Amino acid sequence: GVPLAKVATKIMIGKKLRDFNLPKEKELSYVAVKEAVFPFSKFPEVDPILGPEMKATGEVMGIASSFGLAFCKAEEAAEMKLPVEGTVLISVADKYKKEIVEVADRLNKLGFKILATKGTKGTLEKRGIRCELALKLHEGRPNIIDDILNKRIQMIINTPVGRESKYDDSYIRKAAIQYKVPYITTIAAATATVEGIETAKYGAIDVKPIQEYHACSG
Repeated sequence: GVPLAKVATKIMIGKKLRDFNLPKEKELSYVAVKEAVFPFSKFPEVDPILGPEMKATGEVMGIASSFGLAFCKAEEAAEMKLPVEGTVLISVADKYKKEIVEVADRLNKLGFKILATKGTKGTLEKRGIRCELALKLHEGRPNIIDDILNKRIQMIINTPVGRESKYDDSYIRKAAIQYKVPYITTIAAATATVEGIETAKYGAIDVKPIQEYHACSG
């Protein structure tokens, strides 16, 4: 019953939280993850990189006892079901290469095969992570698009940067949408995705009425 939008607006113009008669924060026994739904599938020529002009056509929410499971449910509700096996393509900008190492390592340990573009592959191999080379469009064939078309890639982690790179990456993301391959464009989302996959792979996905969650919250 808290008008969050109203409170947030007043805080932006100088009010303090203590100025509002807000209820005490409750400790909940569950986690809720909200996911926006964008109509990229209806516009196959549009690059699905989020910008300030983007507008969601709806929202979904996953609720579970852990963040990983709640995230997994939210992604499935948004029609991006996370894989629990197969091959993951990783291609990230230089500034994210150190951060992607942990994500790739966890995927390796989950049994995923990793394809990586040249620069990313070099970083991962230096850290002892097994991976194979994926060719970009201008590097020859079979390239990344060929692998997507032939269903050899089950998920894509891609953070685009640079003019030539962005051109290639745009085609990668468009192909991912067309062939319904889950794609991740930020390190934060990649980390959350791995946690969701770990939960889905090793734990049971439970479903129960929302009333039960409300009852637990008092």
